[in-house]
Amino acid sequence: MISVLIVGNGNVATHLVNAFSKVDTINAIQGNSRSLTNIPKANLTIIAVSDDAIAKVSSKIKNSFVVHTSGSFAMENLKNTSNKGVFYMLQTFSKDKNVDFSEVPFCLEAENKNDYKLLETVAKSIGKKIYNVNSEQRKALHVAAVFVNNFTNHFYKIGKDICEENEVPFEILQPLIEETALKIKTLSPEKAQTGPAIRNDKKTIKNHLDLLHKEQQKIYKLITKSIVNSIK
Repeated sequence: MISVLIVGNGNVATHLVNAFSKVDTINAIQGNSRSLTNIPKANLTIIAVSDDAIAKVSSKIKNSFVVHTSGSFAMENLKNTSNKGVFYMLQTFSKDKNVDFSEVPFCLEAENKNDYKLLETVAKSIGKKIYNVNSEQRKALHVAAVFVNNFTNHFYKIGKDICEENEVPFEILQPLIEETALKIKTLSPEKAQTGPAIRNDKKTIKNHLDLLHKEQQKIYKLITKSIVNSIK
């Protein structure tokens, strides 16, 4: 039985505790990041808090192996005096949305082989996609994730605004959104790219710009230019 202490009260911590509670080989305990007195001992301590809080929280933990779940926080910036590591899950976590951890990539990092093996064992107890990723690679992945997830979701918001402004149901776009995401499983982004920018359809681009307000026009022009430049 591997004891795992999860420090945090947010979405990541909650989902991890729920997932580990269904595994016979893991004894998961949740600790409150706001009250770090009488911290339970554990084989592995996972800090699942905001990036700004990681250093302070880790400095108060004396357990033998402490890791964080951040995509952009370097392993060496942990302030505990014992062994350090990273247990980063590249997925978006929402409070009321169940997570299928078998589909979640686990990006792991540790200071030595034994610690990495422990991380790998814990990750494999709930997941299947395990990757050995160092801090610099993880930072790059995190930036890439912002583009494909956070920025893309903001584009959904802009699309929704345009639909509402023109009294068109946003749900009409949902099959297109789903098909675009599915294409990436079989085609490279370059080959999957469609639309007026890739065709250099200047008339359609002008018509679109005429429909948009100033801020939307800025974004449309910037992305159109990026697409055009990508094929030069």
